[in-house]
Amino acid sequence: MRVTVTTLSGDVFFNLDVASDLELGKFKEACASDAGISSNQMDIIYEGSRLSDDTKPLSHYKIKEGDVVLAQVKAPSSSSSGSSFPSNRPAGLPAAPLLDFSSVVVPGTMAGSSGSRSSGGSNRRPSEDPAVLRDMFLSNPEQMALLRHNNPLLATALERGLDDFRKALDEQKKMKEEQDRLQLRLLRADPFDAEAQRLIQEEINRQNIATNMETALEFHPESFGSVHMLYINCKVNGHPIKAFVDSGAQSTIMSSGCAARCNVTHLIDNRWSGIAKGVGTQKIIGRVHLGQIQIGDDFLPSSFIILEGQEMDFLLGLDMLKRHQCSIDLKDNVLVIGTTGTRTKFLNENEIPKNDKFT
Repeated sequence: MRVTVTTLSGDVFFNLDVASDLELGKFKEACASDAGISSNQMDIIYEGSRLSDDTKPLSHYKIKEGDVVLAQVKAPSSSSSGSSFPSNRPAGLPAAPLLDFSSVVVPGTMAGSSGSRSSGGSNRRPSEDPAVLRDMFLSNPEQMALLRHNNPLLATALERGLDDFRKALDEQKKMKEEQDRLQLRLLRADPFDAEAQRLIQEEINRQNIATNMETALEFHPESFGSVHMLYINCKVNGHPIKAFVDSGAQSTIMSSGCAARCNVTHLIDNRWSGIAKGVGTQKIIGRVHLGQIQIGDDFLPSSFIILEGQEMDFLLGLDMLKRHQCSIDLKDNVLVIGTTGTRTKFLNENEIPKNDKFT
């Protein structure tokens, strides 16, 4: 029977005429010269699964005439690589590499051991068992740091607990298997078929996005950090509140709950009620035409729009910022009140109310 051999990169593609009872190990030897991979360092992937037993014939794995298999280099052992985790692509990318943990050294065992230690009677190899694998990462800070860098989603699930880690691990394995099946489908597809061309273009786009993200992680990692919003401490009617400075908001806004705490509800003019539209809609209860905001030692007159169901207590909008000629100085991390010269520090992230944090 004729079997087609290729690689994930697609730069190797050749056919072999072999017998169905040929052992997998002999098949690897036949592929070695054309694939450019030595037989003892080669893994054969068929329909998303790694064929593990070199003594079994090809018929055992249900490989038949016209099938396509993938040849790839085995994951390096932990003794020859600085990282035991095989993935150097961020988690969640469609083109994630095969999640093969066979190279991870489990505490108390030798690398590459074929022992049968597992949890719950599972027949997994120790280095493939989620419970053992999780314990290994938790006991090795260096490998845990690598996991956080290479696969942050899996690292987060690991820290949450065994059930979350097992679920995330299974999901990523399924994602990889689906990608392998898609690549095999594309290799077998008619190149003039419109649907095949669409899938090929989607795959190219995914790989471009993955490459772009890898480049960003390497050369511009700060872009993946969270940025907290700009808040200052102030007082309204003598009541301390944390105000969100938002130059993109047209008006200064106060929530109905904050208005009640600051005892200004008796000043709300309901004739200004209506609907506020932006990212979603909210009901406008009314307007306080004149109130005093204390920032530092300065008392600044301002008007407020009162919104029902607003999560943020108080939002300093563009009307107030322009009226008092305010400047947002990000170098010194301060809000400068132009009319008085007062400089007020923006709050640190730990000082911002949790329900007001945006990333």
